[in-house]
Amino acid sequence: MPVWLDLAIRLVAVVVAFLTLPLIVGQTEHKVMAHMQGRLGPMYAGAFHGWAQLIADGVKFVQKEQVTPREADAPVFKLAPLVALLPYLVTLLVIPLGPGDLVAQPLDIGLFLVLAVVGVGIVAVLMAGWASANKYTLIGALRAAAQLLGYELPFVLAAASVAMAAGSLSLVDIVDAWSPWWLLWQAPAGIVFFVAGLAEIRRPPFDAPIADTELVFGYMTEYTGLRFAFFLLAEYVGIVVIAALTTVLFLGGWHGPFANDQLGWLWTLLKVGAVSFVVIWVRVAYPRLRVDQIQQLCWKVLVPVALAQLVLTAAVKVAT
Repeated sequence: MPVWLDLAIRLVAVVVAFLTLPLIVGQTEHKVMAHMQGRLGPMYAGAFHGWAQLIADGVKFVQKEQVTPREADAPVFKLAPLVALLPYLVTLLVIPLGPGDLVAQPLDIGLFLVLAVVGVGIVAVLMAGWASANKYTLIGALRAAAQLLGYELPFVLAAASVAMAAGSLSLVDIVDAWSPWWLLWQAPAGIVFFVAGLAEIRRPPFDAPIADTELVFGYMTEYTGLRFAFFLLAEYVGIVVIAALTTVLFLGGWHGPFANDQLGWLWTLLKVGAVSFVVIWVRVAYPRLRVDQIQQLCWKVLVPVALAQLVLTAAVKVAT
């Protein structure tokens, strides 16, 4: 197969995953939250249990007027939703779905790239908050900046623990080096990584930057139509990315209970789905944290645990 054709197929596959997996997660969130809260949820769009509700929502967003505030910095305001989506698209390029060639672009520094790119999301939030010329959006953006800059440290430290254990920054090599006992040995790092990931994508209970009861809708207050939909899509893509990274780094990726690697992609998808379900469950189960509680959890709990895990990992590697 020509190189250009192979590259094109891989890029198309990533784009398809980028557009479909968030819709599946979003629809699942609607139905799971409905069951947990004792209500129906979407039932009519697409007939069978409202399977096409998110598609109907997308059509609705396309039809809505694109409003730009008079005092807004229009170019920055319009560009922010696209900047919010771009880091997650780049991240999906290096996350392996299975063994062999089931990764769009295998890189020896894949983990480094992922950690660097995911942090770009804060730029989109600051762009949206500042360019909207609204005090509520600015407060939401500054909350998000403080939150993301703080949680970036435990996020990176937890990932570094796994990289040290595997002896590689390649996501493929990390999955290859994984063994079941990592579920216990690296469990503290896994929990820290998952919680910090929730804060990175501003999911409840870390949704203080949005806080609809305080800030209208935070940094997204002035957005309408398709631009608002892009921010929502970025949130659901973020869930997929955090679930996929948690799966690859801490849950063994394509490793299943059987020796057959042919179904590795299926185990990866099942694990990503399970972690995404936990993200949804946390939203329903826990109330929003205050801004001070968010910072205390970061600096007094997650950072010390991540540092302790990193020291433990270093000691085990030296001893072995």
